[in-house]
Amino acid sequence: MTDRAGRGHRADRADRSDRAIDRRADAAHVGRFGEEAAARWYRRAGYRVVARNWRCREGELDLVVAKGRDVTFVEVKARSDHRFGTGAEAVDRRKQGRIRTAAVRWLEQADRAIGAIRFDVVEVDRQGRLERHPDCF
Repeated sequence: MTDRAGRGHRADRADRSDRAIDRRADAAHVGRFGEEAAARWYRRAGYRVVARNWRCREGELDLVVAKGRDVTFVEVKARSDHRFGTGAEAVDRRKQGRIRTAAVRWLEQADRAIGAIRFDVVEVDRQGRLERHPDCF
């Protein structure tokens, strides 16, 4: 069976698969853009970026930044639009739990004296504008 363009169902599935890959690649690009914008903001505010995209079995930390002995774990949410809600809304209790658990793992392996810790959420739009939610959870 073919569609109107004379392509078979396999071609149609391949086209959908290609579009899905394109969307994932676009999302990854938007995510990297957002993380870089957030890292730049923290550096300009006097923080050191000590880890980016740190992963463990329990989860991932987008950014870990430090100012003196204080450490901030930053979840970056880059959005091309707000059709699916704001970035901060996407960090629900379940996501917060995964971030906290990953932060504990990071702290266990940290070779530094730690002062206070904090969890921030940073939303970044396509123009690179940031909305920071400090000590969010």
